[in-house]
Amino acid sequence: MHAPKPPDTETRLEYRLGQWARRYLHGFPGMFLLFVLKQGWACLFGGLMLGAILVTHFIWSSHWSVHRYDALFVFAIVTQALFLRFRLETKQEAMIILVFHITGTAMEWFKVSAGSWAYPEPGFFKIMHVPLFSGFMYASVGSYIARVIRLFSMHFHPYPSFTLSLLLATGIYANFFTHHYIPDLRWILVLATLLVYGRCWISYRIIETRWRMPLPLAAFLASIALWIAENIGTFTGTWLYAHRHFTWVVHPQKLVSWYLLLYVAFITVTLLLRPDRAVKPQS
Repeated sequence: MHAPKPPDTETRLEYRLGQWARRYLHGFPGMFLLFVLKQGWACLFGGLMLGAILVTHFIWSSHWSVHRYDALFVFAIVTQALFLRFRLETKQEAMIILVFHITGTAMEWFKVSAGSWAYPEPGFFKIMHVPLFSGFMYASVGSYIARVIRLFSMHFHPYPSFTLSLLLATGIYANFFTHHYIPDLRWILVLATLLVYGRCWISYRIIETRWRMPLPLAAFLASIALWIAENIGTFTGTWLYAHRHFTWVVHPQKLVSWYLLLYVAFITVTLLLRPDRAVKPQS
């Protein structure tokens, strides 16, 4: 007997894991646990990268012939290859990772040259003082968004004008560069996200039940998770900020930066997924 074919939005492994979870998880506690598990599965790439950063911080020796940054870069490449080999990631999601890797690396080059932060350790795979593994940290954000949309069968309604969304993403991305020379417009851009996406709700599925959440609230909650992840990087000394007021703890105002960057990532994902064209979920 052939195994049942998974839905188009799931790989066979994800489908089997989902069947197992539905068999043993019941009621609201089970549904909440499944929500957490699916969120963890969606951010698997980023979680593995953070795990590698922590492990190498504790075990690596400066006397070893391979630099830690280079090992992290190789780990990211191998992880990406394994994701594609075992179909943990679609080719479309890999393309999103590539796009966000490029835009993230470009931002890193500028920020490091501007003195916002630095990568203090040596490395062979380092261009303009930026280790190439750092681009995968940005790419993992795009990977998470693409995977979470697929895993939760998300719909966005009402999705704002796609042209307006692109203009917003361009303005946010540009502000990460221009605020070094002209007044910082981040709070105006935060207001713009509320004006553009304030009416947009995310509809997502857990088992057979659909739930709803305002998109700006989801972006804020995700920015908290990214801020915590950033603190892991500073704790391990993987990157260091030029001005730190809370020892290795990243200033909470960085939450705003992550909140805005999430919109850049989300709109980058929509360049390929185009949720504005998605069929509305059945009520």
